Amino acid sequence: MTGLGAVFRPQLAPERLRAVARVADDVGLDELWLWEDCFREGGISTAAAALAWTERVRVGVGLLPVPLRNVAVTAMEAATLHRMFPGRAVLGVGHGVQDWMGQVGARAESPLTLLREHLVALRALLGGERVTTKGRYVRLDDVALDWPPERAVEVLAGATGPRSLRLAGEAADGTVLTANTAPDGVRRARRLIDEGRAAAGRTDAHKVVVYLLAATGPGAGERLRNELVAEGVGDVPDLGAAGDAEAVADAVRRLAEAGADTVILQPTGDEPDPEGFVRFAAEQVRPLGGDQS
Repeated sequence: MTGLGAVFRPQLAPERLRAVARVADDVGLDELWLWEDCFREGGISTAAAALAWTERVRVGVGLLPVPLRNVAVTAMEAATLHRMFPGRAVLGVGHGVQDWMGQVGARAESPLTLLREHLVALRALLGGERVTTKGRYVRLDDVALDWPPERAVEVLAGATGPRSLRLAGEAADGTVLTANTAPDGVRRARRLIDEGRAAAGRTDAHKVVVYLLAATGPGAGERLRNELVAEGVGDVPDLGAAGDAEAVADAVRRLAEAGADTVILQPTGDEPDPEGFVRFAAEQVRPLGGDQS
């Protein structure tokens, strides 16, 4: 069963979030996702606000860059959200954009090692364990949360390359794939994730979340093409969807058939009507099969 969501992109001013979140809640969207892009809006602060302003929509953060965050702080903030809003927070962590990490003096020599250490410690802390570890990057001495989540929670990892995808399968509970992932890319990602899961002996469920760049309304095709070109993937086939609800729903279905559990519609950076985009996702795309949950 495929869930459907939409992104509140941080190109929008933070004060726009309240209206978009409330529309998402009112129209029955499954998930509203937020980004912690440098140097725009904080992921935890916006997630807390969106959760407080709403009653039912799940709020995802994709992603929290691990070079910026001590794992104990990540665990404290994540646990707080899960305790206050049970079952509604979805948090992912990732390498972060390396150029941005360099700008703030946080670029790791081995991003993969850092992500592995962060994932292992974060999942243990959120699971209520007391952790002592002396890794290359993550070092904890007898650390445990006073207020861990009251039930098991998922930790997702953002991944693109083969080693990161295998690591996500091994050490995370789910994977977030960028909008530059076509259906064939989702299939390849699933295979690599499964390789990591097999190596770790994991048999539990593993959620795959895929962003889909989408545009509708006047100038939709041009806006989509411009963004794909700006991202350097203008010549990659089967990326994005532009047009009416049927066109977008068809792209969602193809990603679901390739292995996506949840598809998050990502508006273009110049989307003129963010609230309308959320309504479009929930009221027009979902009835056509964009959400089979």
